[in-house]
Amino acid sequence: MIVEMRTRATQKEIDSVVNRARSLDLDVQLNVGTDKTVVAILGSNTGQISTDAFAVLPGVESVSRIMKPYKLASREFKPKDSIVSIDGVDIGGKHVVVMAGPCAVESEKQLLEAARIIKKAGASVLRGGAFKPRTSPFSFQGLEKAGLELLARAKQQMRLPIVTEVVEPRAVSLVSKYADILQVGARNMQNYALLTKIGKSRHPVILKRGFSCTVTEWLTAADYLLAEGDNQVILCERGIRTFEDSTRFSLDICSIPVLKRFTHLPVIVDPSHAAGHYSYVPALAKAAIAAGADGLLIEVHPNPKEALVDGLQSLTPSDFARLMKELKPVAEAIGRSI
Repeated sequence: MIVEMRTRATQKEIDSVVNRARSLDLDVQLNVGTDKTVVAILGSNTGQISTDAFAVLPGVESVSRIMKPYKLASREFKPKDSIVSIDGVDIGGKHVVVMAGPCAVESEKQLLEAARIIKKAGASVLRGGAFKPRTSPFSFQGLEKAGLELLARAKQQMRLPIVTEVVEPRAVSLVSKYADILQVGARNMQNYALLTKIGKSRHPVILKRGFSCTVTEWLTAADYLLAEGDNQVILCERGIRTFEDSTRFSLDICSIPVLKRFTHLPVIVDPSHAAGHYSYVPALAKAAIAAGADGLLIEVHPNPKEALVDGLQSLTPSDFARLMKELKPVAEAIGRSI
């Protein structure tokens, strides 16, 4: 249930709505805007409570029900786009943010070289996996804490915010000490214990779409983060599993305008994981920006032939530099910049 307060409603009037909700054993989330406040009334039994219980209160302009499973991620709760700011980098604004780097942190030399490459080409955030959940238990699982320390060193030297994946609830505190943005991978999109832990940390987070999850399921998962007070949530489309096997996954470009219609959260795209092959990445990246994506998450390796993880889908330094130049006119065509 959404309670929209009148413009310039007093704090006393807002408090009366909050107190009424809590007297009914309901939870509350506030969206305090520059002009007005919107109050989300949350609970399993809100459907049994009449909207009049809140409509009669002073300062209330309107009361409506959200019929979708997701509440806090919806535009009904927050009509204006959310912008997530990390060290001066705004994700969700006019500027399309490019996050790039190796899939996995392998060594200090590899990571620092990758950081120099992506910064020179114009990327704003360094990506790199310290913990790597792999399909096979015999595959490289990442350097773990040593990888986090290398990421912190690269951040300090190159002055780039860093994003890395967290794979289990007990690691949230550790990874948060090093990473500017936590990443929830596709395998963990519905790991609700992990989402709740991250939400409580209030840390910026990228929530990747699950292999076989709908947009509605994805946004409902985002609500787990938002419900804990974490309003720095970024969605990442990375392709879904279909019957098509010519690419690693099928990149759902359609999800971008759908998300822009129904949620206020910023949306980025990972063309590397969808493509599975470096030759397809540039086309998918351009399509994502043209469709309205707020950013890209791209795998770049100093020498993909020697990569321990996903070398086939990683761009070389020259390929990445070329792509960054090619993305600029695409962004400018829709009134944005790279």
